[in-house]
Amino acid sequence: MRPELTQAAELLQRNTPESVEEALGLLQNTVYSFSMKVCGHPQDAEDTMQEVLFRSLGHLARIQDPQALAVWLYTVTRNRCWRMRRKPAHAPARTLSLDELMPDGVELGRLLADAAESPEDNLLHAEQHHLLHQAVLQIPANLRIVLVLHDMEELTTEQVAQVLDLQPGTVRVRLHRARLAVRKQMSSILDGSPLPPEDHAPAAAGPPKRSAACRDLFANLSEYLDGRLEPRTCDQMRAHIEGCPSCVAFLRDLRAAIDRCRSMEVPCDPAIAPRLRAILTREYLRMLGMSVSEESSAAL
Repeated sequence: MRPELTQAAELLQRNTPESVEEALGLLQNTVYSFSMKVCGHPQDAEDTMQEVLFRSLGHLARIQDPQALAVWLYTVTRNRCWRMRRKPAHAPARTLSLDELMPDGVELGRLLADAAESPEDNLLHAEQHHLLHQAVLQIPANLRIVLVLHDMEELTTEQVAQVLDLQPGTVRVRLHRARLAVRKQMSSILDGSPLPPEDHAPAAAGPPKRSAACRDLFANLSEYLDGRLEPRTCDQMRAHIEGCPSCVAFLRDLRAAIDRCRSMEVPCDPAIAPRLRAILTREYLRMLGMSVSEESSAAL
């Protein structure tokens, strides 16, 4: 869970104009950033931020547990954003299979060549957040929401399951496919050859031929990277990876994609945030029956 939500919950308990304003500012950025990552349209994100926070004012004073605050806030935001979202162009509606997400021989060759890149080249790629945002918006919506909540908003598997009303096992399956899908999209964008729309995908090329060990590893990479495998299984996967240059290169690229997702931020427009935050703060204090002094009101 994002530390901003823990900080916001603590600030709200102080019930001072200054702490309330700071807490609402943290919540503003959280709601706006989440909405942008899921929907990708600034106006929709601004409308969602405003509606969700005004609707939240009556609940914030009653929610003291930061985890409960996170689940409630993301659930409300998800519901509103999902109603208003616009479907990105060429975003496939169906869930992608693991075979479709496995790299072919050409891509594996490129990954092996990329392994020799300098740290500066890798850093340059990691900083291209606008391209990452494009890649995230191109993956299926049911995968995208899991990726955003887990890897970008830092919710646990169990919290994501609560927000989306899914079983934890379903969350893990969708998270893995989402990570693979965004890696593939990002790789294609950086190569200058975005993936074709679903209805124009070539039908002749079958899934890449890989060993059974590679396929088993491919299906469990997220569990391996997140440390969720039993020690024996983890040791077996590590032994295979160390002896398979292709798997080493792919794992490196997948880990880089996950790291990019975890570092991606979409801040709220500084020209809009202060004005809305001042209105929200006054209304919240009014609901608590607290008067705002002239000095505090001027500061807000």
